[in-house]
Amino acid sequence: MLFAPRPYQQRAIERVVASPYQLLAMRMGTGKTGVILTAVQELLHDRFEVSKVLVVAPKRVAELVWHAEAAKWDHTQGLRVQRVLGAARTRLEALVQPADVFVINRENFAWLVGLWEESKQPWPFDCVVIDENRGFKDRASQSWKALKRVRPYIQRLYILSGTPAPNSLLELWPQISIMDQGQRLGTGITKYRDRWFLPDKRNGQVIYTWKLRPGAKEEIYAAVKDVMLSIEAELDLPERIDNVVPVTFDMARYRDLEANLVSGNVLAVNAAVLAGKLAQMANGAVYDDQGKVEAVHDAKLDALGEILDQGEPVLCFTSYVHDQERIRARFPQARVFDGEASLKAWQRGQIELLLMHPASGGHGVDGLQVGGNVAVWFGLPFSLDLYEQATPGCIAAASGRRWWSTTSWPRGRSTRRSWPFWPARATCRRHCFRRSRS
Repeated sequence: MLFAPRPYQQRAIERVVASPYQLLAMRMGTGKTGVILTAVQELLHDRFEVSKVLVVAPKRVAELVWHAEAAKWDHTQGLRVQRVLGAARTRLEALVQPADVFVINRENFAWLVGLWEESKQPWPFDCVVIDENRGFKDRASQSWKALKRVRPYIQRLYILSGTPAPNSLLELWPQISIMDQGQRLGTGITKYRDRWFLPDKRNGQVIYTWKLRPGAKEEIYAAVKDVMLSIEAELDLPERIDNVVPVTFDMARYRDLEANLVSGNVLAVNAAVLAGKLAQMANGAVYDDQGKVEAVHDAKLDALGEILDQGEPVLCFTSYVHDQERIRARFPQARVFDGEASLKAWQRGQIELLLMHPASGGHGVDGLQVGGNVAVWFGLPFSLDLYEQATPGCIAAASGRRWWSTTSWPRGRSTRRSWPFWPARATCRRHCFRRSRS
């Protein structure tokens, strides 16, 4: 496929190629991966300025996204992408394979740095890309400490983030300082905090939160404008971006039920019941014959966690009661929509994750667009009307705010029954609904 970068993507590519380090603040669905791969292709094979690239990404992204994105575009199909995942032995074998780009999950980055320190060999990756900055916004995290140890040996460092500092500009210091080693915001968090912040909530000498000094925000952004590119104001995109998030899981029980109409204590007495049971399994759990919940996988919970890591409030549409129960067990901060009280709290920015069934909240509920602009479909309903009423209903009165609509889709041809609407795909194409084909 031909890659035709949008103007803001072209600007980001030029920044990456021209600069030894950059923090790219680009929202979900704006093509961060394509930007980096295009720049890496030029740096590797046109300019010969780097020889080996390491990408540190969330586990699901490392497993599913980078190699697929490289194969998708004509100009990056020649990049050899090697995933460094799995057991320690498998990771070691992957590291010695001939490749241009090595992709490792964030949890194993500290292991890789420790392995390098034990080897006493030169650091092999002259370019490092941090895909999503969670774990690198906290100077006390193992990931940040590991990156700090190898930073002097990295010639090019790029950090990708949807929201670099969603809670406070204090989160910006670890990211900028690890890139420029303290040149712009100071060499220590204390100096940075004393210069631009004042104590906020406190108890005597114990300070719990800090607030910006007057004019500090503008000064900070001015100081980092050459190494931090935020393209939010330059985006010329449709009012909604549909982002399909693929997930993978063990399909054994799914295929067993699809083929035999029975799997363990789960029984489907007809095709309609089968479709519902398969949809539940695709979400991660299913009701058995006694009404008890049987867990199948956590793939969608993991994907939801990565979306939450972006640092923005999320409105999550669910299909089943056990979906909400499992989400709340994993994410205690989640709150179920229960009417005016939860709506007001959402509008005030007090809810990080709001759970809602489209039948209870999608029809006629105005005001959801005030609290956020990221909607996630944890599982799609069988009713196209529910989908049409819920997602566009959020956007209709969004006052110019752009919405990101994200759908978790089990990857593979055998999940076709869990993908509602596929018989009507011609009428649903504008919502990115497509039948999965082999």
